[in-house]
Amino acid sequence: MSNEDTTDATDAPADEAPEADADVDAASEAETGADADATAENGSEEETEGLSEGDFVELAYTARTVDGDQLVDTTSQEVAEEEGVDEEDQEFEPRVITLGAGHIFEDVEEEVIGSEVGDSGSVVVSAVNAFGEYDQDEVRTVSAEKIPEDDRYPGGHVDIDGQHGHIETIIGGRARVDFNHVLAGEDIEYDYEIIGEVEDRTERARGLLGMFLGDADFDMWIETDEEEEETVVTPEEGVNEDIPAEDMPEPETEVEVVEKETLYLEAPPQLQFDQQWMFQKNQIAQQLMDRLDLDRVIVQETIDGSGGMFGGMGGMMGGMGAGGGGGAEELEELEDELADADVDADEIVEELEAETEAE
Repeated sequence: MSNEDTTDATDAPADEAPEADADVDAASEAETGADADATAENGSEEETEGLSEGDFVELAYTARTVDGDQLVDTTSQEVAEEEGVDEEDQEFEPRVITLGAGHIFEDVEEEVIGSEVGDSGSVVVSAVNAFGEYDQDEVRTVSAEKIPEDDRYPGGHVDIDGQHGHIETIIGGRARVDFNHVLAGEDIEYDYEIIGEVEDRTERARGLLGMFLGDADFDMWIETDEEEEETVVTPEEGVNEDIPAEDMPEPETEVEVVEKETLYLEAPPQLQFDQQWMFQKNQIAQQLMDRLDLDRVIVQETIDGSGGMFGGMGGMMGGMGAGGGGGAEELEELEDELADADVDADEIVEELEAETEAE
């Protein structure tokens, strides 16, 4: 009897063992899966930690040549004063940049990406990644006639055939001009500190404009405007491709109200003399729209009559701005100005008409 009991007792656990093992395996697999998920989650968090491309950051930095310790650029007022480059019309303060936009050398950008606000460091940018290696073939002899007379001296900066250079020597009618960048062949050391991350879109716009135009002082704001737009209605039955284009009926249109995210810029008067703005305002506006997710940029100018004889004549800013109209008062003012300047308005009109006919 005791043997039978023993057999029964021994047999029962043997029958149940596979189920218990299966439970243990399932629990182990669940734990492993949970650990894997946690690891993946942590890894994902680690990958996204810190600053990333597209972020706007306020950066303080000083750049010097590795060989010679020559100052290249700085955002420090103290450094500028020590180096004697603190001009009255220039402010030295941390700058707002967009990571991934090429606003700083790529080597510095790679160091900043993944960092945190408050981090600082030092990066050496090799000559090839900075201002290029020095190329002896870029030192050429040119005719002195290509150089304005006032610039014909050693060290003078010149622009010849679309290239910028500086004169090494000038003898007789020939000049030796170096078209390399003045810092070509130099490794550059950047000491930097990440001051903060910029979230406000208006401040982001201000920072981007500062990258292009320095200390130009804009009043700016962002508004969501509502405007009516005419759109073509697509026929429900679709377009019949068998009908020739010339026989197609006029497309139906409808008017709908759309929202436009708009950056308004109140341009300072002195901006009309800024060559970079004059030639690149459309590209600058496009950068603002792309980086800030805007629909348009409108530049507004205020002309107070201090800009010369034709100071009261405003206009459109290359498709970016809102121009003013005209009127009888403006016409009278213009005629008075022409009279004061001893200019014959009829004579100007005749000359313009003659030029138009000639064209």
